[in-house]
Amino acid sequence: MNQMKTYILMALLTILLVWIGSLVGGRNGAIFALIFAGLMNFGVYWFSDRIVLKMYRAQAVTEAQEPKLHRIVRELALRGSIPMPKVYLIPQDAPNAFATGRNPQHAAVAVTAGIMKLLNEEELKGVLAHELSHIRHRDILIGTIAATIAGAISMIATMARWGAMFGGDDREGGGMAQLVAMLVLTTLASIAALLIQLAISRSREYQADEGGAQLAGNPLFLARALAKLDAGTKRIPMQVNPSTAHMLIVSPLTRKGVQGLFSTHPPIEERIRRLEHMAHR
Repeated sequence: MNQMKTYILMALLTILLVWIGSLVGGRNGAIFALIFAGLMNFGVYWFSDRIVLKMYRAQAVTEAQEPKLHRIVRELALRGSIPMPKVYLIPQDAPNAFATGRNPQHAAVAVTAGIMKLLNEEELKGVLAHELSHIRHRDILIGTIAATIAGAISMIATMARWGAMFGGDDREGGGMAQLVAMLVLTTLASIAALLIQLAISRSREYQADEGGAQLAGNPLFLARALAKLDAGTKRIPMQVNPSTAHMLIVSPLTRKGVQGLFSTHPPIEERIRRLEHMAHR
C-alpha cells in the first residue's frame, strides 16, 4: 500500500513539475523543467552521500573500534541479502541514525554516539534494521529525487513570480489579472510540491518501519527504540540541517498541529501503534 502510494505521489510531483514549466514557458518551459530536474538529480545521485556524511562530521569506524555495531549490521545485511554497508559514527550526544548512498552497493549507515549509549542491543537492532530497510527499498534514491523535483518546482515558481512582477509594464486590465493569476498559481504549486514531497517521506518511513521490524525479527525492538529516541531527541536537541532532517529515523524538528502537515516523519505515537499491532498479529 505504501509502495503504491509512493508511486502515485511521485507521478503527481512529476506532473506538477511539467505543468509549472509549461505555465512559465509553454512546451519549451516544460522541457526545460524536466531537463533542469534531471541535471539536479544527476548531481545529487552521485554526491549526496558524501555531502551528508561530511555535514554531520560522520567518521568511518572499523570492526575493531565498534564490534557490536558491525556485528549487528553484518547480521542484518546477510538476512536482507544486501551488501554490507559502510558504518559511520556521528560525534553527537543526541540519539539518532540515518542511511545514505545511491544504491545497496554504495550504501552507508550512520549512528550517533548518543544512540549507542541510549539503546540496548535489541533496540539498536531495530533501528539498524529500519535503516537497512531504507537501503533495500532504495528509499534514499526515491527521497532524493522527490526532494530534487520539489526543489526544482519551487525554484522555477520563484523565478516565475519575480519575472511576472518585474518583467513588463502592462499592469492594467488583463495584464494585472494575469500577474495575480501567475503569483497565486506558482505559490500554490510550490506548496503542493512541498506537501507531496513530505507525504512521500512519511510513506517511506512507515514502509521502513514495517520492513525493519520483519528484518529484525520482532516489531517491538523498533517500537521500544522509537519511544526512547522520541524522549531522547527532546532532551538533547540534535544539531541538524533542516534539508537533511527527513533522512533521520526520528525527526529532530518538533512540529505539532497544523505544522505537522509540514513534517517529514509520521507521528511517533502512530508508528509505535502500528509496530505493536504487527507484534500482536
